[in-house]
Amino acid sequence: MPELPEVETTCRGISPHIINKTIADVIVRQPQLRWLIPDNLKQAVSGLMIKNVSRRAKYCLLTSHQSATVIIHLGMSGSLRIVNTEQAAGKHDHVDFIFTDGTVLRFNDTRRFGAVLLTLEPITQHKLISSLGPEPLSDQFTGEHLYQLSKNRKATVKSFIMDGHNVVGVGNIYASESLFMAGILPTRQAGKISLKRYQKLVDCIKNVLQQAIDQGGTTLRDFVNEQGKPGYFQQSLAVYGRKDEECVQCSAPIQQLKIAQRASYFCSQCQR
Repeated sequence: MPELPEVETTCRGISPHIINKTIADVIVRQPQLRWLIPDNLKQAVSGLMIKNVSRRAKYCLLTSHQSATVIIHLGMSGSLRIVNTEQAAGKHDHVDFIFTDGTVLRFNDTRRFGAVLLTLEPITQHKLISSLGPEPLSDQFTGEHLYQLSKNRKATVKSFIMDGHNVVGVGNIYASESLFMAGILPTRQAGKISLKRYQKLVDCIKNVLQQAIDQGGTTLRDFVNEQGKPGYFQQSLAVYGRKDEECVQCSAPIQQLKIAQRASYFCSQCQR
C-alpha cells in the first residue's frame, strides 16, 4: 500500500506536468472504486485550471483556481502517471484527466480500493479531511502533542501512532522503523510512555519519513513512462520484513507479531 512518502512523491511527480493547465475532458471508465466517482465530475472540472497539487495525509489534492478540489486516494494498489492522448488505456486505467495541451493524468488501480472524489467546499471542511491529525513533518506534530493524547490510552503505541486522528501518514512500514529507531516496543501501552520518550519518537518519525521522501526524489521520472509506479523506495529498512534476520544494532533475531492485524517487526533487545 502506498504510504505517505509514496503519495508525497506522486504529488511532486505529477505537479510540474499539470500546474496552470486547464482540464478539457474527463474519461471515467470504471466509476465503482472505494467510493462511487461523482456523476458530475466531468461537468464540474472541465474548463478548470489546476493551480496547486498538494498532499494531506495520504490524499493527493488537485485544486483549481475556482476552489474546486479533486481528491485522489491511491488505496492499496493505485497510481497516477502522465501520458499522452495517443497512449491506449489498459484494463485497470479507470480515470483520465485530459488537459487542453494533450497531457493526460491517468489513474490506475488494480484492486479498486482507491478513490477519485470532488469537493466544491473548502478542503478543510470535507468529511475525509476535517478530523485528521497533524502532518508528521509539521511543527504541530510534537512529543507533547502525542503525550497529551496518549493519557489513559490502553492501545499499543504502534496502533496509537498509526491512528490518523493522532497524526496522519505513519503507515505500517514507517511505524515499525520509527519505533525501532526510538527504542520503543510496539506492544507498549500508549498511555505508559513518558513525555521524553514521545519526544524522541516524534524525532524518529520525522527522520524516517523525511529520509524516505528524499530517497523517493530519484523516482520522479517514473511518472512519465508507461509504468508510472515508483513502488516502495529502495531504502535500508532496519526491522520491517526482516523476521529472524540479525538486528543491525545487537545481532539478536528480529521478531514478528501481529498488532491490529498488521505485521509488526521489532528487536526485543533494543526496544523496551
